[in-house]
Amino acid sequence: MQWKVAGTEDRARFNDFIARFSWGDLLQSWEWGDLKARAGWKPIRLIAERDGETIAAVSLLKRAIPKTGRCILYASRGPVLDTKDADLVRSFTDAMKQAARQHGAILIKIDPPVDIEDTVSDANLRAVGFRPIAATGFGGTQPKCVMQLDLAGRTEDELLASFHEKWRYNIRLAGRKGVTVRHGGREEISAFYALLRETTERDGFLVRSEKYFLDMWDCLSPAGFARVSLAYFEGEPIAGVFNYVFGDKACYLYGASSNRNRNVMAPHLLQWEMIRQAKEQGCKWYDFRGVSPKKGTGDAHLEGLNRFKEGFRPRFVEYVGEYDLVLSPVWYWGWTRALPRIRTALKNRNRVPTKQVQEA
Repeated sequence: MQWKVAGTEDRARFNDFIARFSWGDLLQSWEWGDLKARAGWKPIRLIAERDGETIAAVSLLKRAIPKTGRCILYASRGPVLDTKDADLVRSFTDAMKQAARQHGAILIKIDPPVDIEDTVSDANLRAVGFRPIAATGFGGTQPKCVMQLDLAGRTEDELLASFHEKWRYNIRLAGRKGVTVRHGGREEISAFYALLRETTERDGFLVRSEKYFLDMWDCLSPAGFARVSLAYFEGEPIAGVFNYVFGDKACYLYGASSNRNRNVMAPHLLQWEMIRQAKEQGCKWYDFRGVSPKKGTGDAHLEGLNRFKEGFRPRFVEYVGEYDLVLSPVWYWGWTRALPRIRTALKNRNRVPTKQVQEA
Protein backbone atom coordinates (compact mmCIF):
# COMPACT_ATOMS: atom_id res chain seq x y z
CA MET A 1 0.00 0.00 0.00
CA GLN A 2 1.20 3.50 -0.87
CA TRP A 3 -0.26 6.56 0.82
CA LYS A 4 0.19 10.29 0.64
CA VAL A 5 -1.25 13.57 1.84
CA ALA A 6 -3.85 14.43 -0.80
CA GLY A 7 -3.45 17.68 -2.71
CA THR A 8 -5.97 19.62 -4.76
CA GLU A 9 -5.06 17.48 -7.77
CA ASP A 10 -6.50 14.48 -5.85
CA ARG A 11 -9.81 16.17 -5.02
CA ALA A 12 -11.92 14.40 -7.67
CA ARG A 13 -10.68 10.85 -6.98
CA PHE A 14 -10.77 11.47 -3.22
CA ASN A 15 -14.45 12.43 -3.42
CA ASP A 16 -15.27 9.75 -5.95
CA PHE A 17 -13.86 6.98 -3.75
CA ILE A 18 -15.78 8.17 -0.69
CA ALA A 19 -19.04 8.74 -2.59
CA ARG A 20 -18.89 5.25 -4.15
CA PHE A 21 -17.95 3.48 -0.91
CA SER A 22 -20.88 1.55 0.64
CA TRP A 23 -21.02 3.81 3.72
CA GLY A 24 -18.98 6.76 2.49
CA ASP A 25 -20.37 9.95 4.05
CA LEU A 26 -20.42 13.63 3.07
CA LEU A 27 -18.62 14.39 6.34
CA GLN A 28 -15.53 12.79 4.80
CA SER A 29 -15.80 14.76 1.55
CA TRP A 30 -13.33 17.40 0.41
CA GLU A 31 -16.04 20.06 0.62
CA TRP A 32 -16.93 19.24 4.22
CA GLY A 33 -13.30 19.75 5.16
CA ASP A 34 -13.44 23.15 3.47
CA LEU A 35 -16.55 23.99 5.49
CA LYS A 36 -14.94 23.02 8.79
CA ALA A 37 -11.86 25.07 7.87
CA ARG A 38 -14.11 28.15 8.14
CA ALA A 39 -14.85 27.14 11.74
CA GLY A 40 -11.22 26.85 12.85
CA TRP A 41 -10.38 23.27 11.88
CA LYS A 42 -7.66 22.35 9.40
CA PRO A 43 -8.41 19.36 7.12
CA ILE A 44 -5.58 16.88 6.55
CA ARG A 45 -6.55 14.47 3.79
CA LEU A 46 -4.81 11.15 3.24
CA ILE A 47 -5.34 8.78 0.33
CA ALA A 48 -3.95 5.28 -0.18
CA GLU A 49 -3.77 3.05 -3.21
CA ARG A 50 -2.68 -0.41 -4.23
CA ASP A 51 -1.80 -1.32 -7.83
CA GLY A 52 -3.13 2.04 -8.99
CA GLU A 53 -6.50 1.59 -7.26
CA THR A 54 -7.67 3.78 -4.36
CA ILE A 55 -8.32 1.58 -1.32
CA ALA A 56 -8.58 4.03 1.60
CA ALA A 57 -9.05 7.72 2.33
CA VAL A 58 -9.61 9.94 5.31
CA SER A 59 -10.21 13.59 6.06
CA LEU A 60 -8.67 14.28 9.47
CA LEU A 61 -9.85 17.53 11.02
CA LYS A 62 -7.10 19.18 13.05
CA ARG A 63 -7.94 21.31 16.07
CA ALA A 64 -5.02 23.02 17.77
CA ILE A 65 -4.78 23.02 21.57
CA PRO A 66 -3.96 26.68 22.33
CA LYS A 67 -0.44 27.57 23.50
CA THR A 68 0.80 23.96 23.49
CA GLY A 69 1.95 23.17 19.97
CA ARG A 70 -0.24 20.06 20.20
CA CYS A 71 -3.54 19.17 18.56
CA ILE A 72 -6.27 16.59 18.21
CA LEU A 73 -7.29 14.93 14.94
CA TYR A 74 -10.86 13.86 14.26
CA ALA A 75 -12.16 11.78 11.33
CA SER A 76 -15.89 12.50 11.33
CA ARG A 77 -17.60 9.42 9.84
CA GLY A 78 -14.22 8.05 8.86
CA PRO A 79 -11.76 6.70 7.96
CA VAL A 80 -13.20 5.25 4.74
CA LEU A 81 -11.86 1.77 4.03
CA ASP A 82 -12.79 -1.89 4.35
CA THR A 83 -12.59 -2.23 8.13
CA LYS A 84 -13.00 -6.01 7.84
CA ASP A 85 -9.58 -6.18 6.15
CA ALA A 86 -7.21 -6.45 9.11
CA ASP A 87 -4.05 -5.81 7.06
CA LEU A 88 -5.52 -2.71 5.45
CA VAL A 89 -6.71 -1.38 8.82
CA ARG A 90 -3.22 -1.89 10.23
CA SER A 91 -1.42 -0.28 7.27
CA PHE A 92 -3.72 2.72 7.01
CA THR A 93 -3.66 3.28 10.77
CA ASP A 94 0.13 3.41 10.57
CA ALA A 95 -0.22 6.06 7.85
CA MET A 96 -2.59 8.11 9.99
CA LYS A 97 -0.23 7.83 12.96
CA GLN A 98 2.71 9.06 10.88
CA ALA A 99 0.73 12.07 9.71
CA ALA A 100 -0.57 12.70 13.24
CA ARG A 101 2.90 12.76 14.79
CA GLN A 102 4.07 15.26 12.19
CA HIS A 103 1.35 17.60 13.44
CA GLY A 104 1.93 16.97 17.15
CA ALA A 105 -1.40 15.21 17.67
CA ILE A 106 -2.18 13.73 21.07
CA LEU A 107 -4.98 11.53 19.71
CA ILE A 108 -6.86 10.44 16.61
CA LYS A 109 -10.62 10.23 17.10
CA ILE A 110 -12.69 8.27 14.57
CA ASP A 111 -16.35 7.28 14.23
CA PRO A 112 -16.82 5.19 11.08
CA PRO A 113 -20.47 4.35 10.31
CA VAL A 114 -19.92 0.63 10.84
CA ASP A 115 -22.89 -1.40 12.11
CA ILE A 116 -22.58 -2.43 15.75
CA GLU A 117 -23.14 -6.06 14.69
CA ASP A 118 -19.86 -5.96 12.75
CA THR A 119 -17.66 -7.54 15.42
CA VAL A 120 -14.87 -8.21 12.90
CA SER A 121 -14.37 -4.49 12.19
CA ASP A 122 -14.54 -3.69 15.89
CA ALA A 123 -11.86 -6.31 16.64
CA ASN A 124 -9.62 -4.99 13.85
CA LEU A 125 -9.85 -1.42 15.15
CA ARG A 126 -9.11 -2.48 18.71
CA ALA A 127 -6.16 -4.59 17.53
CA VAL A 128 -4.37 -1.51 16.20
CA GLY A 129 -4.95 0.51 19.38
CA PHE A 130 -8.31 2.24 18.98
CA ARG A 131 -10.28 2.45 22.24
CA PRO A 132 -14.08 2.65 22.18
CA ILE A 133 -15.47 5.77 23.88
CA ALA A 134 -18.60 5.78 26.02
CA ALA A 135 -21.59 7.30 24.23
CA THR A 136 -23.32 10.49 25.39
CA GLY A 137 -26.35 12.42 24.10
CA PHE A 138 -27.16 11.24 20.59
CA GLY A 139 -24.31 8.80 21.03
CA GLY A 140 -21.20 10.85 20.36
CA THR A 141 -19.87 13.72 18.31
CA GLN A 142 -21.92 12.28 15.43
CA PRO A 143 -25.11 10.31 16.10
CA LYS A 144 -24.46 6.72 17.10
CA CYS A 145 -27.97 5.72 16.05
CA VAL A 146 -29.77 6.72 12.86
CA MET A 147 -32.81 5.70 10.84
CA GLN A 148 -32.48 4.87 7.15
CA LEU A 149 -35.17 4.34 4.54
CA ASP A 150 -34.25 1.89 1.78
CA LEU A 151 -35.17 3.38 -1.62
CA ALA A 152 -33.59 0.82 -3.93
CA GLY A 153 -35.97 -1.27 -6.02
CA ARG A 154 -39.09 0.36 -4.61
CA THR A 155 -41.56 2.57 -6.46
CA GLU A 156 -42.97 5.76 -4.95
CA ASP A 157 -46.28 4.01 -4.42
CA GLU A 158 -44.54 1.17 -2.60
CA LEU A 159 -42.62 3.59 -0.41
CA LEU A 160 -45.74 5.56 0.47
CA ALA A 161 -47.65 2.35 1.22
CA SER A 162 -44.90 1.30 3.65
CA PHE A 163 -45.40 4.36 5.86
CA HIS A 164 -47.55 4.29 8.98
CA GLU A 165 -51.19 4.81 8.08
CA LYS A 166 -51.38 8.09 10.02
CA TRP A 167 -48.32 9.41 8.17
CA ARG A 168 -49.89 8.65 4.81
CA TYR A 169 -53.04 10.44 5.96
CA ASN A 170 -51.04 13.48 7.13
CA ILE A 171 -49.15 13.70 3.82
CA ARG A 172 -52.41 13.70 1.88
CA LEU A 173 -54.02 16.10 4.37
CA ALA A 174 -51.22 18.63 3.84
CA GLY A 175 -51.81 18.45 0.10
CA ARG A 176 -55.56 18.94 0.50
CA LYS A 177 -54.99 21.91 2.80
CA GLY A 178 -52.91 23.60 0.12
CA VAL A 179 -49.39 23.10 1.52
CA THR A 180 -46.78 23.37 -1.25
CA VAL A 181 -43.06 22.57 -1.25
CA ARG A 182 -40.38 24.62 -3.00
CA HIS A 183 -36.76 23.61 -3.46
CA GLY A 184 -34.74 26.79 -3.10
CA GLY A 185 -31.26 28.23 -3.03
CA ARG A 186 -29.10 30.51 -0.92
CA GLU A 187 -31.83 33.14 -0.80
CA GLU A 188 -34.04 30.71 1.18
CA ILE A 189 -31.46 30.23 3.97
CA SER A 190 -32.73 33.25 5.91
CA ALA A 191 -36.33 31.98 5.97
CA PHE A 192 -35.15 28.49 6.88
CA TYR A 193 -33.01 29.86 9.71
CA ALA A 194 -35.89 31.89 11.12
CA LEU A 195 -37.92 28.68 11.31
CA LEU A 196 -34.98 26.87 12.88
CA ARG A 197 -34.66 29.51 15.59
CA GLU A 198 -38.38 29.18 16.29
CA THR A 199 -37.96 25.41 16.56
CA THR A 200 -35.01 25.62 18.96
CA GLU A 201 -36.81 28.07 21.22
CA ARG A 202 -39.84 25.78 21.33
CA ASP A 203 -37.89 22.55 21.94
CA GLY A 204 -35.08 23.97 24.05
CA PHE A 205 -31.90 23.03 22.19
CA LEU A 206 -28.95 24.98 20.82
CA VAL A 207 -28.48 26.08 17.23
CA ARG A 208 -25.55 27.24 15.13
CA SER A 209 -25.38 30.74 13.72
CA GLU A 210 -26.99 31.70 10.42
CA LYS A 211 -23.49 32.27 9.03
CA TYR A 212 -22.75 28.55 9.48
CA PHE A 213 -25.67 27.63 7.24
CA LEU A 214 -24.61 30.19 4.64
CA ASP A 215 -21.07 28.76 4.78
CA MET A 216 -22.50 25.27 4.43
CA TRP A 217 -24.40 26.33 1.34
CA ASP A 218 -21.39 28.12 -0.16
CA CYS A 219 -19.09 25.11 0.38
CA LEU A 220 -21.49 22.29 -0.56
CA SER A 221 -23.80 23.79 -3.15
CA PRO A 222 -21.27 24.30 -6.00
CA ALA A 223 -20.64 20.53 -5.98
CA GLY A 224 -24.39 19.88 -6.02
CA PHE A 225 -24.51 18.41 -2.51
CA ALA A 226 -26.64 20.91 -0.55
CA ARG A 227 -30.44 21.12 -0.62
CA VAL A 228 -32.77 23.57 1.15
CA SER A 229 -36.54 23.19 0.83
CA LEU A 230 -39.47 25.04 2.38
CA ALA A 231 -43.13 24.13 2.86
CA TYR A 232 -45.53 27.03 2.34
CA PHE A 233 -49.07 27.54 3.56
CA GLU A 234 -51.08 30.55 2.40
CA GLY A 235 -47.88 32.10 1.09
CA GLU A 236 -45.95 31.74 4.35
CA PRO A 237 -43.04 29.34 4.98
CA ILE A 238 -44.01 27.10 7.91
CA ALA A 239 -41.50 24.22 7.68
CA GLY A 240 -38.04 23.71 6.23
CA VAL A 241 -35.38 21.08 5.62
CA PHE A 242 -31.64 21.37 4.96
CA ASN A 243 -30.37 18.10 3.56
CA TYR A 244 -27.70 16.76 1.23
CA VAL A 245 -27.19 14.27 -1.56
CA PHE A 246 -23.77 12.62 -1.81
CA GLY A 247 -23.16 9.69 -4.12
CA ASP A 248 -26.18 7.42 -3.88
CA LYS A 249 -27.13 8.65 -0.41
CA ALA A 250 -29.46 11.43 0.75
CA CYS A 251 -29.42 12.70 4.32
CA TYR A 252 -31.75 14.88 6.38
CA LEU A 253 -29.39 17.22 8.24
CA TYR A 254 -31.63 19.88 9.79
CA GLY A 255 -35.39 20.32 10.03
CA ALA A 256 -37.50 23.20 11.30
CA SER A 257 -41.16 24.07 11.71
CA SER A 258 -43.25 27.02 12.79
CA ASN A 259 -45.51 27.16 15.81
CA ARG A 260 -48.24 28.38 13.46
CA ASN A 261 -50.56 26.18 11.40
CA ARG A 262 -49.19 22.95 12.82
CA ASN A 263 -52.52 21.29 12.05
CA VAL A 264 -51.79 21.30 8.28
CA MET A 265 -48.98 18.72 8.77
CA ALA A 266 -46.40 20.47 6.60
CA PRO A 267 -43.37 18.51 7.97
CA HIS A 268 -44.90 15.20 6.82
CA LEU A 269 -45.39 16.43 3.26
CA LEU A 270 -41.96 18.07 3.26
CA GLN A 271 -40.23 14.82 4.24
CA TRP A 272 -42.17 12.93 1.58
CA GLU A 273 -41.05 15.42 -1.06
CA MET A 274 -37.43 15.03 0.13
CA ILE A 275 -37.75 11.26 -0.17
CA ARG A 276 -39.29 11.56 -3.66
CA GLN A 277 -36.50 13.92 -4.73
CA ALA A 278 -33.84 11.49 -3.45
CA LYS A 279 -35.54 8.65 -5.33
CA GLU A 280 -35.64 10.69 -8.57
CA GLN A 281 -31.91 11.41 -8.23
CA GLY A 282 -31.08 7.74 -8.01
CA CYS A 283 -30.30 7.53 -4.30
CA LYS A 284 -30.38 4.08 -2.74
CA TRP A 285 -31.36 5.26 0.70
CA TYR A 286 -32.58 8.26 2.64
CA ASP A 287 -30.97 8.83 6.02
CA PHE A 288 -33.11 10.51 8.70
CA ARG A 289 -29.90 10.94 10.70
CA GLY A 290 -29.75 11.03 14.48
CA VAL A 291 -32.22 9.45 16.88
CA SER A 292 -31.96 8.77 20.57
CA PRO A 293 -30.09 5.52 21.37
CA LYS A 294 -32.74 4.66 23.95
CA LYS A 295 -36.47 4.89 24.19
CA GLY A 296 -38.01 6.34 27.31
CA THR A 297 -35.26 8.96 27.71
CA GLY A 298 -37.58 11.36 29.50
CA ASP A 299 -36.70 14.01 26.90
CA ALA A 300 -39.98 14.91 25.20
CA HIS A 301 -38.21 16.48 22.20
CA LEU A 302 -36.05 13.40 21.50
CA GLU A 303 -38.95 11.02 21.96
CA GLY A 304 -41.11 13.15 19.65
CA LEU A 305 -38.30 13.23 17.09
CA ASN A 306 -38.00 9.45 17.22
CA ARG A 307 -41.75 8.99 16.75
CA PHE A 308 -41.85 11.37 13.78
CA LYS A 309 -39.05 9.53 11.98
CA GLU A 310 -40.37 6.07 12.90
CA GLY A 311 -43.64 6.88 11.12
CA PHE A 312 -41.83 6.64 7.77
CA ARG A 313 -40.87 3.07 8.71
CA PRO A 314 -37.10 3.31 8.20
CA ARG A 315 -34.73 0.77 9.66
CA PHE A 316 -33.01 1.55 12.96
CA VAL A 317 -29.22 1.44 12.65
CA GLU A 318 -26.73 1.53 15.50
CA TYR A 319 -23.06 2.14 14.77
CA VAL A 320 -20.00 0.99 16.67
CA GLY A 321 -19.46 4.56 17.85
CA GLU A 322 -16.33 6.59 18.54
CA TYR A 323 -12.81 5.33 19.13
CA ASP A 324 -9.72 7.18 20.32
CA LEU A 325 -6.20 6.23 19.33
CA VAL A 326 -3.98 7.68 22.05
CA LEU A 327 -0.63 9.00 20.86
CA SER A 328 0.41 10.75 24.08
CA PRO A 329 -1.00 9.23 27.31
CA VAL A 330 -0.05 12.22 29.48
CA TRP A 331 -1.58 14.79 27.15
CA TYR A 332 -4.60 12.54 26.62
CA TRP A 333 -5.22 12.38 30.37
CA GLY A 334 -5.03 16.15 30.51
CA TRP A 335 -7.42 16.54 27.60
CA THR A 336 -10.05 14.03 28.77
CA ARG A 337 -9.81 14.25 32.56
CA ALA A 338 -8.03 17.30 33.92
CA LEU A 339 -9.26 19.94 31.46
CA PRO A 340 -13.00 19.12 31.86
CA ARG A 341 -12.61 19.30 35.66
CA ILE A 342 -10.91 22.69 35.43
CA ARG A 343 -13.67 23.99 33.15
CA THR A 344 -16.35 22.75 35.56
CA ALA A 345 -14.61 24.37 38.53
CA LEU A 346 -14.34 27.71 36.72
CA LYS A 347 -17.97 27.49 35.63
CA ASN A 348 -19.12 26.81 39.19
CA ARG A 349 -16.95 29.62 40.56
CA ASN A 350 -18.55 32.11 38.17
CA ARG A 351 -22.11 30.83 38.63
CA VAL A 352 -24.56 33.17 40.36
CA PRO A 353 -26.27 31.57 43.39
CA THR A 354 -29.90 30.55 42.81
CA LYS A 355 -31.21 32.85 45.55
CA GLN A 356 -29.44 35.82 44.03
CA VAL A 357 -30.90 35.01 40.61
CA GLN A 358 -34.41 34.88 42.04
CA GLU A 359 -33.95 38.21 43.80
CA ALA A 360 -32.42 39.98 40.80
